[in-house]
Amino acid sequence: MSLFSPRRYQPPFYPMHPGPWPERIFTAFERSLKGALFGCRMCGNCILQETAYVCPMTCPAGLRNGLCGGASPERCCVDPSRPCTWYKIYERAEKLGMTEKLLEINAPIDGNRAGHETWIDLVQKWREWGDGPQPIELITDREQFKTDAGRFFYRLRQPDWWQGDAEYHPPAYTEPISGLERELRSGAFVTTAEIAPPLGASTKILDRKVAELRGVVSAANFTDNASASARMSSLASSKICLELGMEPVMQLQARDRSRVAIESEAMGAAGLGIRNILCLSGDHQRFGPTPMAKPDQFDMDAVQMLWMLRRMRDEGVYLDGRAIKQRPQWFLGAAASPFGAPPKYEAIRAEKKINAGAQFIQTQPIFDYERFTEWLAALDQRNLLDKVYILAGIVPLKSASAAHFMADSVPGVVLPPQILARMDRVGNDAAAQQEEGVAIALELIEKLKQTQGIHGMHVMAIHWEEIVPRLITESGLPRPRMASLNGRVSQARQPLPAGS
Repeated sequence: MSLFSPRRYQPPFYPMHPGPWPERIFTAFERSLKGALFGCRMCGNCILQETAYVCPMTCPAGLRNGLCGGASPERCCVDPSRPCTWYKIYERAEKLGMTEKLLEINAPIDGNRAGHETWIDLVQKWREWGDGPQPIELITDREQFKTDAGRFFYRLRQPDWWQGDAEYHPPAYTEPISGLERELRSGAFVTTAEIAPPLGASTKILDRKVAELRGVVSAANFTDNASASARMSSLASSKICLELGMEPVMQLQARDRSRVAIESEAMGAAGLGIRNILCLSGDHQRFGPTPMAKPDQFDMDAVQMLWMLRRMRDEGVYLDGRAIKQRPQWFLGAAASPFGAPPKYEAIRAEKKINAGAQFIQTQPIFDYERFTEWLAALDQRNLLDKVYILAGIVPLKSASAAHFMADSVPGVVLPPQILARMDRVGNDAAAQQEEGVAIALELIEKLKQTQGIHGMHVMAIHWEEIVPRLITESGLPRPRMASLNGRVSQARQPLPAGS
């Protein structure tokens, strides 16, 4: 256990090229001292000054820009034996008056620097740049020292290839990129739905689900190996959906992917005409089936992915600096967890995603309306509601057992006792439980339709997509009124008739 941070979940990094023996000795000393104090993993880009001197690399996922959707005050959702690193960061930042520093978008690790010392590098850069803080200023001009130190350490932790900041970056284009974006811009109340890609290679189930939702919702999300469990890729499913005449939202999660793979897959999606991308950090490997994949910390998180893809689109540059001749077109989205952490913390996380490039947000399922409005109020206090489209998450409960499973086992989802009691009261009749689940969903939709700051619904009918048209009809939610902008719907595959 370190003095200021939770214990490390992963061992420290070691350099690929250790350097001469004096440097090795110094690196070993730094690793030992900073490990004891901060749980340091020697990432090579220390951001302790931004994270209230709690090392974010002690997080099991290595998230460098905020907590995950399953965080709780009591424990880490990946390893319940330890506290959540980011809760510690938020709590200490609040005590030290450093909360606003958490808005800076921190860079992913540079593999060339991982495992190396940072103190020698700091001194070398101080000499090289010549504009660092001068020790004499601590006596003669403390305010100048703070200014110089802030500028110096910002340059140190924000390499030229990243240039992260804490500012809002609106899209650099004017006309809508996708049909979903055009509908949201028009002021329409928009509904999207989620489809789980098939477990096998056959697309018949996918064809049927798309046919059931085509003309009912504006776009369909395709999950990306949710719960760290393999299915048909979101990219392939999204392309099939596009061919069948409905606009997809391709989910793209960072787990299991390097930054190169993320850039490549997103660029491939643009080439296939897929315009909507939902950027996710992804469920930790622990939540997948056995045998579990080796739980390496994520190369990127959702905030970093948004920052990278936005710059590819708006600035025409890859992360490594290469120019992009034909820039991709993406309408970028993010997920939000209104019930994961206190609203004031979740609002900071949401602001970082919006600043980085998120143009729409789809939330985790909402069952507690009052707590959801507290989250909205926290976003409003940070002046975020006019910068992003919010689609409120709805899950129609199919059974009492499903309700209890979500309440007990799905991080970031909260079901009030009265909802569980309603599902239990109808008894063991499956049809009656489904009807009660639909009734609860319709009540929540009615409340959310009247809520200021909400631009639509995102319906996650888990393996129950056939219920979505009924929910849309009975709730009075509008059907999509605009066609896709892509104009590339292939005739190579004939969609199945609706209801087949």
